Amino acid sequence: MERVKREIEALLYEDASDFEIATVLKKEIKAYFGTLEETFATTGGKDFLVKHTKRIDTYLKIIYQVALRSMFGVYIPMKNSIPIGLVALGSYGREQLCVYSDIDLMIVYKEIPGYNTKELIEKILYILWDTGLKLGHRVHTTDELVEISKTDITIKTALIESRFIEGSHFIWTETQNAINLIRHDNIKGFIEAKLEEQAAKHKRFPLTMEPNLKEGVGGFRDANLVFWIGKVRYNINAIKDLPESVVEESEYRPFRIALEFLFRVRSALHLATQKKEDKLRLDLIPAIARLLGYEESKQGHLKFAKKVTESLKVIRLYSTIWLERLTYEYMELPSQKRYIYTKGKDFNSMLKHLCKEAKEPYRAHPTFLRALIDAKRPERPNNALYKTIATIFYQPHTYSILSTLSYVRLLKYTIPPIKKVVDLPQFDGYHQYAVDIHSLRCVYHLEHIEDEMIKGLYDALSKDEKAMLKLVTFLHDAGKGRKRDHHFVGASLFKIFAQKLGMDPALIEQGERLIQYHTLMSNVAQREDLYNEKVIFGFASHFPTQKLLDMIYILTYADMNGVGGEVYNSFSAKLIRTLYKHSLEALDRTDILDEAAKRAKKEAALKRHPEFKKLKRSQQQKILQMPSNLLFLRYRPERIIKICQKAFETKDFTYHISNREYLTIEIIRANSINLSYLLGKLSNLEVVNMDISKLFNELKYFKIDFAVKVDENEIPRIEQIITDAFDPNKKSIETIPLITKEDIDIDCEHSKTYAIMHLRSKNHKGLLASVIDLFDQMGLDIVTAKVHTLKNRVRDMFLIEKNGNFCHNTELIIEKLTTDKAKEE
Repeated sequence: MERVKREIEALLYEDASDFEIATVLKKEIKAYFGTLEETFATTGGKDFLVKHTKRIDTYLKIIYQVALRSMFGVYIPMKNSIPIGLVALGSYGREQLCVYSDIDLMIVYKEIPGYNTKELIEKILYILWDTGLKLGHRVHTTDELVEISKTDITIKTALIESRFIEGSHFIWTETQNAINLIRHDNIKGFIEAKLEEQAAKHKRFPLTMEPNLKEGVGGFRDANLVFWIGKVRYNINAIKDLPESVVEESEYRPFRIALEFLFRVRSALHLATQKKEDKLRLDLIPAIARLLGYEESKQGHLKFAKKVTESLKVIRLYSTIWLERLTYEYMELPSQKRYIYTKGKDFNSMLKHLCKEAKEPYRAHPTFLRALIDAKRPERPNNALYKTIATIFYQPHTYSILSTLSYVRLLKYTIPPIKKVVDLPQFDGYHQYAVDIHSLRCVYHLEHIEDEMIKGLYDALSKDEKAMLKLVTFLHDAGKGRKRDHHFVGASLFKIFAQKLGMDPALIEQGERLIQYHTLMSNVAQREDLYNEKVIFGFASHFPTQKLLDMIYILTYADMNGVGGEVYNSFSAKLIRTLYKHSLEALDRTDILDEAAKRAKKEAALKRHPEFKKLKRSQQQKILQMPSNLLFLRYRPERIIKICQKAFETKDFTYHISNREYLTIEIIRANSINLSYLLGKLSNLEVVNMDISKLFNELKYFKIDFAVKVDENEIPRIEQIITDAFDPNKKSIETIPLITKEDIDIDCEHSKTYAIMHLRSKNHKGLLASVIDLFDQMGLDIVTAKVHTLKNRVRDMFLIEKNGNFCHNTELIIEKLTTDKAKEE
């Protein structure tokens, strides 16, 4: 700076223009801003802001001197004789000027003939603008300050936190006198207006994962409000100067630590964006965390974002307590809010009081919040306290209790399973709030259901079921922040905690299931085909009773509403209701549900298998979406993966022959196969089992087990038969089946998509070939076939896609499968 001062002095001596001098200053200012990141790395939060403020003061003082020299030459009057003063306002006045914030400057003056004050003020402003400084300015005479302050609450606020920079101390004394009058003018009206302004800002900028550090909940404006009202009442220069009756020393320390951290965050935010920015956007977190020295990893970013939320909550807590102490003499409680006051001496008795009052919504009065913080409590909840905690979830307005505990930072003490997710951010592009805030919002929406149908389902639950569902709603995401799947961790945490609360084991079991699958309904409803039976039965198999289905519907409603924004809207509500109604219809089909449940377990095992994880995501999806259940029900995960890997490599067809204890043929085909030809050619060999499974990409898997092992020299002939079965010129071998009508059972109401045919008859040569041949002739698509022979009797099952060729022709199918000869026998 000394070099620049000398350079400017030389220019003044040479009678250089104001613009030339401003250009030198502009270059210096640009260089200074280029060093700020380096300075930031070695300077604390408030210290950095103070240093920056003082540097801007220096520039303004230089500009003031330049303007004086330009106006008066070497005959400059004494500063106190010139009726002008430069005064800092806003964050600049508080010495909290952030890097790219506006420099709020007020020029106060008195119009005295001979001093050309207006010309001098214009010269100061022109030089300031030419330097490139981002200026917000006001120009007033000292006589008009009091009246100006009455026109706008923002102007009054700025004036009471003003600070002298340069100019006439006489003018500054007159300004201070005016400010004292302003400070004492309509204190009650000022307090009411500022509190209303705060409430509006909190509503506009809630505490999300992208908080507004300035205007939002727990932001700088909350701390500023304590200072402004403290200034009006006690004429303090800092919050710490407030009387002990307002700010206790034990309270100020955590508040100051939180504020100091947020100062650093905001400075880093400005440095990272190279502009004035108050919203901590998720995409900016890596750059800001780096500037603050956090590890450049997901864990480092989580740790940083968690501390931001924690600090904002601390500011919110203590500013709330202090504002009540500062304003209670002037304020009447708003009629639309119900406050409850301190009752009881220890934590348990206070918690009982919170529960007792929760018949209606309420807010804990700030005096109660303070009492809760100091309340005597055991190191960790004991049996007596757990009895009280259990009653929290039986109250109509549990949200009021939990939000009070959250406000005073005692949520993780009272509900230990939530400990690791308090303040935990969610970088999933879906949730807008930290885990604990999201969980609280979910409980709120559970207690304020707007959908009449869902409200009816909730009202129909017993009081024990409601309590369980509230606990599930609050703990559904408690397992986040671990390496294991949070669904299963959360279910375990719920079970342990519910047992400590003495919850009924049957309800605990239901709660575990709800948490394990709490995202399933929204995922299926919004991502799957709700008119696909496999989808419906797969979903419903996880909730096999109407009670469970009702509960997951209610939980999903609360969970989606708790996310924020328009996640739960008329469109998503319609999808979820459709899934619920279709699943309700599916509950009557216990056989299909059992099968779907078994498949779901096998799918879960597949997802955990190392070989499955190596597959491409698209391949994984194709495997999980295969329409046939047969593979999932009969084979181990390793076998399913092996079959599918082979299928991904198959273009036309591939086969494998095993001839150890008995002959087995496995075929995967893309092209049409004449299965009746294959079976007819091998009709001298008894088929004891055959599986047909529809895979993906129009591929099918066939596995045929024969009763005997064949000679090795027969293998080439069998290979040729398999190859010929893909030749469209090869004709099936006609056989006459010996089947009666009583042997055939067709159910076209098996499901909306599939019909089923059971065949139970005597086994004879060519039986299976003739059935397959008929299906081929009529264009019937077999999704799954289970063929089994025991003691010369066949027990075959064919799952067939419904189409005009099957259900409309059942009589014809039965007629073609039966013969007069069979009837005679």
